[in-house]
Amino acid sequence: MNQSKIPYLFIAPTIILLIIFSLLPIFIAFVISFTDLTLSGLADWSSIQFIGLENYKNIFKDTVFLKSIYNTFYYVIIGVPLVIICSLGIALLINFGKARIFKAFRVIFYMPSITNIVAVAVIWNFLYNPQIGLINYILKLVHLPTIGWLTDPAVSKVSLIILAVWKGIGLNMLIFLAALQSIPKTYYEAAQIDGASNWKQLIKITLPLLRFAIFFVSITTMIGWLQFFEEPFVMTNGGPLDSTVSVALFIYRTGFQLSNFGYAAAGSFILFMIIIIITLIQFRIQNKEVDY
Repeated sequence: MNQSKIPYLFIAPTIILLIIFSLLPIFIAFVISFTDLTLSGLADWSSIQFIGLENYKNIFKDTVFLKSIYNTFYYVIIGVPLVIICSLGIALLINFGKARIFKAFRVIFYMPSITNIVAVAVIWNFLYNPQIGLINYILKLVHLPTIGWLTDPAVSKVSLIILAVWKGIGLNMLIFLAALQSIPKTYYEAAQIDGASNWKQLIKITLPLLRFAIFFVSITTMIGWLQFFEEPFVMTNGGPLDSTVSVALFIYRTGFQLSNFGYAAAGSFILFMIIIIITLIQFRIQNKEVDY
C-alpha cells in the first residue's frame, strides 16, 4: 500500500462516524424541513409532500418561535459573559490562592457541572418556591417583598440563568485553571523584579496568555447556551406564558410533542445556521487579534 494513503486509513473510522452521525442527520433535517412530514408520514412515506419554503415562511410568522429566539439571545447575552467571568475569576482565585482550602474549591465548584439536571432541578425548585423557598424566606427576614422566581414572566429567565451559570462554572473553571498553570512562572518573577503590581501582572501577562483559552471557552459556552434546553425543559417547561421557551425547547415541542417534524426541522436548521454564523464571527474576531 502507498504510504501516503496510510494516514487516511487511520482517520477513516472517525470520518465514517462523523458522516453517519453528524453530517447525514444535518442533511436529512435540511431535506425534511421542505416537507410536511408528520407522525403519519413516518408510517406511510407516500403521504409526505414537498412544500418548498412553506415551513420557513410560517415559522418566521410564529409568535412563539420569535419569542424563543428572543429568549435564547437573552440567555446568551447575559449567561455567556457571566459564566466566563465567574469561571475565570474562580480559576484565578484557586491558582493564586495560598491557603489549603483553595484546593478543595476545585471539587466544590466542579461538582454542579457533573450533577444530574433532574436532581439539580428538584433542589432549585425548593429554593425558588414562592411559599416555602429558602430565597424568599431570606427576603422576608430582611423585610423585602418575595419574588415569583419561576412564576413571574419578568423574572423567570433570570432564575434559569442563575441556575445555568451555577451549573456551568465548573468545567470552564478547570479549563482556565489548566491554562493558568501552563503559564511560565518566570514571567511573573520578571514582572515582580520590575515592580509590577498584581493588577498589572493580571492585565499584561495573565489575560493575554489566556487568550486562546478564553476563545475556546467563549466558543463552547456560546454554542451550549444557543442550545439552551435542559433548564427550561425541566424547571418551567417554557412557562410561564412562554417566557422561558428557548429555540431548542420549541424544536422539541414541535417535533416530539406535536409530531410536526418538517416544521421542527425548519426550526432546527435555522438554529444551526445561527450557531454557524456566530461561531464564524468569533473566529474572525479572534484572527484579527495580535499574537503575543
